[in-house]
Amino acid sequence: MRLIIVSGLSGSGKSVALATLEDSGFYCIDNLPVDLLDAFGRHIADTGGEESYAVGIDARNRPASLAQFPSILDSLREQGLDAEIVFLDADDPTLLKRFSETRRRHPLSGPDLPLAEAIQGERERLMPLHERADLTVDTTRTTLHELRGIIRARLTQSRTHLSVQLESFGYKHGTPTDADFVFDSRCLPNPHWQPALRPLTGRDQPVIDFLDATPLVARYRRQISDFMEDWLPVFEAENRSYLTVAIGCTGGQHRSVYLVEALAANLRQHDVAVTVRHRELP
Repeated sequence: MRLIIVSGLSGSGKSVALATLEDSGFYCIDNLPVDLLDAFGRHIADTGGEESYAVGIDARNRPASLAQFPSILDSLREQGLDAEIVFLDADDPTLLKRFSETRRRHPLSGPDLPLAEAIQGERERLMPLHERADLTVDTTRTTLHELRGIIRARLTQSRTHLSVQLESFGYKHGTPTDADFVFDSRCLPNPHWQPALRPLTGRDQPVIDFLDATPLVARYRRQISDFMEDWLPVFEAENRSYLTVAIGCTGGQHRSVYLVEALAANLRQHDVAVTVRHRELP
């Protein structure tokens, strides 16, 4: 029996995540008080069956209750529940912009607490959940459509093995904060400096041929592939459910895209559950 606990910063997409899970057949409860979580877990454990549940927990809970979350989580798992935490996050400028555009009130803000301070206070209050998260999703540069796709791909499938997400990105747009491993491919030959290749991406055959022909690229790709093949079983043996591996280049168009596609193809040959995201591509 599966229980997904969805938490995160206000404005980061928690409601979208819960709605996506509900559309996928999960029984969802939003804003469940932490004090009731253990009792809810006992209730669904007693019912038996193979249903999937999701609950939303946010900063409107009392700090003292949130501080007790780690022990409650341990209790849920001792009851035999497959309990996992998904934490949604975004950087402060993005959250400020979203609240400004929607004119929503932050749940912790008030006449004596500006929005920026409310966001910081929320981060601190939710730290017990963030620290125990099985999957963190940074929605800073993620559209609602993309977030729904991430939730469906990583959470709604039947999960029997470690789920790996390979993500390409451009360093000039910032490093992903939700990656477990980050590899830098800026040391490799850059197709951007080939006029015929500049408008293409790492998914296009001329770029693939250009990078395939470079021994340094083949060596880099092989060593990352060997690293993942060696260590993914170790993470899976430690009951890790999710792993995010990000590969960056300057703009996130050529080298990182090429490597992500090549590594994904290799992992799929080894029966690894892989999702691919190219952050800078439309």
